[in-house]
Amino acid sequence: MSVTIKDVAKQANVAPSTVSRVISNSPRISEKTKRKVRKVMDEMGYHLNLNARVLVRQSTQTIGIVMKNSASHSFENPFFSELLRGISQACHEHDYSINLTTGESEEEIFNDVVKMVQGKRVDGVIVLYSKKDDQVVPYLMEHDFPFVMVGKPVMDSSNVMYVDNDNVQACRDATNYLINIGHDKVALLGGGSHFEVDKARLEGFKYAVNENKLELPNGYITNIETGNSKRMQAIHELMDLPEPPTALVVTDDINALKVMAVLQERNMKMPEDVSIVSFNNTMLSKLSNPPLTTVDTNSYQLGYESSNSLIHLLDEPDMLKRSVIVPTTIVERQSCSRKMTPNMD
Repeated sequence: MSVTIKDVAKQANVAPSTVSRVISNSPRISEKTKRKVRKVMDEMGYHLNLNARVLVRQSTQTIGIVMKNSASHSFENPFFSELLRGISQACHEHDYSINLTTGESEEEIFNDVVKMVQGKRVDGVIVLYSKKDDQVVPYLMEHDFPFVMVGKPVMDSSNVMYVDNDNVQACRDATNYLINIGHDKVALLGGGSHFEVDKARLEGFKYAVNENKLELPNGYITNIETGNSKRMQAIHELMDLPEPPTALVVTDDINALKVMAVLQERNMKMPEDVSIVSFNNTMLSKLSNPPLTTVDTNSYQLGYESSNSLIHLLDEPDMLKRSVIVPTTIVERQSCSRKMTPNMD
């Protein structure tokens, strides 16, 4: 015979309602009581009957995840794997499952979302990006379907719940880091202009260049987005300029590796010839040669906070929409060095 909530309550010497609140991780229950009840649940072999819970709540206990790109492209980038790890942890703590979009194109991803919503397959959705001309977010808003974004919304940000970094400040800090170690020829290699994160980092880069009164020659801002067959050529063109940069801000660790590969082909050394700062502090940044100085965007925390925020919204649909800004830090490694002033003697 299976163990019930009443059995657990009796053994733990608490009310059945207290056990229910422990299961739902209610903040009204102290951590001491939660540990006591959970210990009894483990000892008695109690398992939550999710099917019964779904019927009572008329809920799927599932959260939909809308990928930035196709799943095959997204999982090539460790940033998204870490983001999903954070989402999964928060879902696990609240007994939610996740459902990923699997489309290989924007249209297929949108159709996946429509199926999630119309088929009542999920209770809410986390959108892992923010971009102009997106179909997904307007559709969710039109259908008044609960969702949270990773990234600042393009419009109506006061009425949309989102989690993000301060990407303007983060790229300003990364650029200033290079300037402060003596580099006055700094270029930006971005991931494209479609997504809000790239626009914000471009703004931060320009802010740092302007406040330091540096020149910004034509060609010092270029894109090497995934899927662009000419991205390697763009790197060569940058380094072939009459006055090539001595330092680069690259807005993603995985793109930084591509840049380093091109520089090595050109027999250029890092950081002696070129210093590089990238973003995300993924496993790739630690394993590259040399290891990358990178802006830690705390991708796990971005995922965890987005999942927590959505679950909070599902529990309290009338709550005020909020934004959560996750801080960033620069992790110094060996891809940067101080630019030496030439000896004029």
